[in-house]
Amino acid sequence: MKAPEQYDPSKSASKSSMPPPSIQPPAKSPALPVGTPTITQTHKQTDQAEKKPFEWQFLMPKYWGIWLLFAIFLPLIYLPLRWQFWLGRKLGILIYTIVGSRRRDTLINLKLAFPEKPEVERELMAKQVFVNQGIGVFETLCAWFRPNVFTRTVSISGLQHLVNVQNEGRAVILLGAHYTMLDLGGMLCTQFFPMDGMYRPQNNALLDWFIYNGRTSILSKQISNRDMRSLVSSLKKGRVIWYSPDQDYGLKQGVMAPFFGVPAATLTATRRLATLGNKVHPPAVMALHTYRQTPDNLPRGKRPHYHLTITPELENYPSDNEVADATRVNEVLEGLIRIDPTQWMWFHRRFKNGPEGRRDIYK
Repeated sequence: MKAPEQYDPSKSASKSSMPPPSIQPPAKSPALPVGTPTITQTHKQTDQAEKKPFEWQFLMPKYWGIWLLFAIFLPLIYLPLRWQFWLGRKLGILIYTIVGSRRRDTLINLKLAFPEKPEVERELMAKQVFVNQGIGVFETLCAWFRPNVFTRTVSISGLQHLVNVQNEGRAVILLGAHYTMLDLGGMLCTQFFPMDGMYRPQNNALLDWFIYNGRTSILSKQISNRDMRSLVSSLKKGRVIWYSPDQDYGLKQGVMAPFFGVPAATLTATRRLATLGNKVHPPAVMALHTYRQTPDNLPRGKRPHYHLTITPELENYPSDNEVADATRVNEVLEGLIRIDPTQWMWFHRRFKNGPEGRRDIYK
C-alpha cells in the first residue's frame, strides 16, 4: 500500500517535480508561534554519552570517499526541507538507476513478499523505496546536526502502553525496524520518553565514528550488541531500549519464521532480552513504528509530518517455543511495515538464509 501522494517515478512530469533551485526560489516553512519549545528544549535524554574520540587513521586515503560525501551533503541540510526532499528524491532515483545489485535485491524481496502484485507495481514500489531512502539521508543528517527543523512535526499513538509499563517500574524492549528515516525516528521518539539503543558496530571505523557520535545527541546510552553487562544494567534500571530484530543474521542467532509469508532467519535475542533484568517486574516487549505521513513531494510552504505508533505489550511473551515467539515478532513488525511498505529498507538481503543454509536467490 502506497502512502497518499507518494512520489511516482512514472509520473515525474513537471507538475509533481520541484524545479531546480535556480528556476524556482524556496518557500520557507510556516513560522512557528513565538515561544514554541524546540526539539532540543523538549528532548527527554537523561544522560549524555561521551563521543568517540577522533583518530588520526581517519585521514588515511581509504576514508577519503566518506569525507567527500559528508563534505557534499552536510552543507545541504541547511537548505529548506522542501529542497532537501527534492534532492533526496533525485538521489534515490540515481542510486536505483546505477546500483544494480541493490535494485535487483529490492525487486527480488518485493516479488517474494508481494507475489500478488503486478511486476510494474513492484517496480514502482522499489523506486519509491530508494526515493524514501534518499530523503532519509537528509532526515538522518538533520536529526544529528539540525534537529530543531523538525519542531512540531510529530504525533504519537499508543504512548499510554509504554507509560503504564514504566509506571510499574518495568523496562521496555521497544522493537523497531529499519525504516528509511531510521535516526530521525529515534529523535522524534525522545520527544516523549528517554531511550537507550542497541547497535551493531560498523566495520568501517570512520562510518562507525560518525554514526555513534551523531546518535549521542539522540539516545541516552548506546549499547553494543556485544556488551551484555551494559544491557542488563539498563534493563534493571527500568529503561526503554530500542532494538531492531528485522534483519537476517543467519541461524546461529535465530530460527526460521515466516516474514511476509516467506521463511526467514529471525533473531531470537528478543526472547532472551525479555528474561533479563528485574525478575519480579520483567521487561515488557512492544513494537515501534515510525512513519512520514506527508508526501515526499513536500507542498510549497508546508512542513512534513511524522507519526509514531507504539503497540500494546506482547502478552505471555516469551513462551517456551522460540519459533512461535519469532513468528509473533515478525507478524507484529510485518503489520506495521504494511502501513507503507516503501518506507522499509527492502534493499537488505532479508531472505538470504534458508532452513538448509545460505540461499542463492540473490545471485
